[in-house]
Amino acid sequence: MKIVPGWFARPSILSADAPKGPWSNGNEGGGGPRNPWAQPPGGRKLPGKSSALDEFLKRTRGGDGGPGGGLGGLPTPINPRALWGIGTAVLVAIWLVATSFHQIGPRERGVVTYFGRYAGTLAPGIQLTPPAPIASVRKYDVSGARTENFPRGDGVNLTLTGDQNIVDLTYSVQWNIADPKDYAFQLARPEETVRAAAESAMRAVIATTTLNQALGSGRTTIESRVAEQTQALLNSYRAGVRIQGVSINRAAAPQQIVEDFNKVTVAQQEAVGEVNRARSYAQQVVAKAQGEAGAFDRVYAQYKLAPEVTRRRMYYETMEKVLARSDKTVVEQGGVVPYLPLTQSKRLPDAVPAVTAAPAAGGAQ
Repeated sequence: MKIVPGWFARPSILSADAPKGPWSNGNEGGGGPRNPWAQPPGGRKLPGKSSALDEFLKRTRGGDGGPGGGLGGLPTPINPRALWGIGTAVLVAIWLVATSFHQIGPRERGVVTYFGRYAGTLAPGIQLTPPAPIASVRKYDVSGARTENFPRGDGVNLTLTGDQNIVDLTYSVQWNIADPKDYAFQLARPEETVRAAAESAMRAVIATTTLNQALGSGRTTIESRVAEQTQALLNSYRAGVRIQGVSINRAAAPQQIVEDFNKVTVAQQEAVGEVNRARSYAQQVVAKAQGEAGAFDRVYAQYKLAPEVTRRRMYYETMEKVLARSDKTVVEQGGVVPYLPLTQSKRLPDAVPAVTAAPAAGGAQ
C-alpha cells in the first residue's frame, strides 16, 4: 500500500479501492474489519464455529437463516410458535406460584385436600403446598363470632309455651368454628344446620316453660338451657361448631291479640291482689283466734285454782258488756238516793227511757 502525502491522499479516500467502514461487508475488497454478524467471506460458515447467538437466532427464525439475516441485514420476523412457548412458560410459572404459596391470616386456618381428600390444616403464616389441581386450600375464620337472628328480618316467630300460650319470641345465637376439618367435611350446609339446631332447642325449652317465665323472670335460665341443648345437638353431628351464647331480644304477645292479652294480664294481676288480701285477712283472723284461745287457756287455769271467784268475775264482766249498750238504769233496794240525774244517763238512739226497780230480794239482774 502506498502512502501519498499531503492533499494527494484525500481523493484516495473516496475512490473504490478505499477501505470500507468498520461494519462493511466482508465480500468487498479492502483491509477494513468485517461485520461480526455477517457470514464469512465466500458465503459459507466455518465448520463447528457457530456461536450461541447464532443458535438463538436460528431457533427464533425457525431455521438457519439466509443471506441478509441477522442484525447486520434486514430483520427477520420471530416465529409465533416461539412467542407462544414463552407466554406459556410465564403463565405456568405464575400458576405454580399462585397455587403453591398460601397466605393464612392470624385468625384463619387452611384446610388442605389432595385430590379432594383431607391432608391437613395450615396454621397462620405463608404456607407451601403442591400446586393445583393436586392440592386445594380452603380458608376459614375460626376466631370471629357469627350471629344467627331468629327470625330473619322483621318477621314474627310464634312459639307455644308450656301453659298453652303463644309468645312472639325474637332471639339471636352467637357461634364460631371450633374444628375446621369437621366444619368443612361433616356437614353439607353448616350454617343452615346451626340455625335448625338452635331453633329446635329453643322451641323444646319454651315448650316446658310458662308464659310468665318466658316474658321476664326465666329468661336467663331459658338462654342457658338453649345454648346447652344446641351445643349437645351439634356435637352429635360433629359439626365443628362452638356455641358462644344465646340472647333473647324480645318476648311479647302476638300483635293480633295484644289487647286481649293485656286484659288477661290485668285480670291476673287483680287475681293476685285478691289472693294477697285474702291471705292477709286469714292471717289476721288466725292471729285473733290464737289470741282468744290463749286468753281462754289463761282463764281456765285461774278457774281451776278458784272456780267460784272466777265464775262470779266472768258474770260481772259479761253483764258489764251487755248493760253498757242499754239505756236502762237499775237501782238496788236500800240504795236509793234522793236525787237521780236521769237527764244525764246514756241513751241509745230511738230508745224508750225506762227506770226499773230491782227485785226485793236478790242481786243485780
